[in-house]
Amino acid sequence: MLNVVIASGKGGTGKTTVAVNLALALEENIQLLDCDVEEPNAHLFLKPKIEQSYDVGIPVPTVDLEKCNFCGYCAGICAFNALAVFQDQVMVLPELCHGCGSCAYLCPQKAIIEFERPIGIVEKGLVGRLSFARGSLNPGEAMSPPLINAVKRLIDPEAFTIIDAPPGTSCPVVAAVSGCDFCLLVTEPTPFGLNDLDLALQMIRKLNIPAGVVINRCDIGDQAVEQYCKKNKLPVLQKIPWDYELARLYARGETAVLHLPKWRLRFQSLYARITELDREVAK
Repeated sequence: MLNVVIASGKGGTGKTTVAVNLALALEENIQLLDCDVEEPNAHLFLKPKIEQSYDVGIPVPTVDLEKCNFCGYCAGICAFNALAVFQDQVMVLPELCHGCGSCAYLCPQKAIIEFERPIGIVEKGLVGRLSFARGSLNPGEAMSPPLINAVKRLIDPEAFTIIDAPPGTSCPVVAAVSGCDFCLLVTEPTPFGLNDLDLALQMIRKLNIPAGVVINRCDIGDQAVEQYCKKNKLPVLQKIPWDYELARLYARGETAVLHLPKWRLRFQSLYARITELDREVAK
């Protein structure tokens, strides 16, 4: 089945709104993974029953000073400056460590061992037949990609999987998007929306992932976003107008497809367009 990641070049475009409504509009085997681990919010709308929770960590080095000869090799190979070696001491900065394991693997004295430092949690649950999971990064942590990857390891190959990615185009977004079958870019018809859509499209094409666009609040701006999409052969799969009722439901933590039948049909149509494009790419 398809893995569809929903991304945006900037926050506030309606990415999570599209993700949860698309998931709830479909009746087949559906899975939604909230990979916006710094600010997960899909659960506010889905209200899942959480059935399992577990810690996720990264391996961080500790140095056995009886074995260490303070050669400095570990500090020299660390690309993130997480170790500093002095005459008779080694300082480890766990907040900078990316958990790559190079220092422990390459230490000439085998003086480095690793321990697991928790960086967040993964929670799994159900919303009716919809399978749900999310990651929550611990406050103060700067390293979200390992947690995002932990959430993505829950992808069910038999389910249509929707991944709600973080906003932007930085490392966490690349971690969420990488390896997916299709990317749905959510934007808005404003100068900021256009600028960040361009950045997101450049990222997606570097990763060689097919993409389409949803234009949210399509009637608040001008035609520049649609012109950009046409110029770059980027299909516009859905346009969502500004709607007071949608905004009212959103403010209450409700979803359009459960209250307004026309929106269920529109998101089912969006799913059909995505699968149609995927078949065209596969040919």
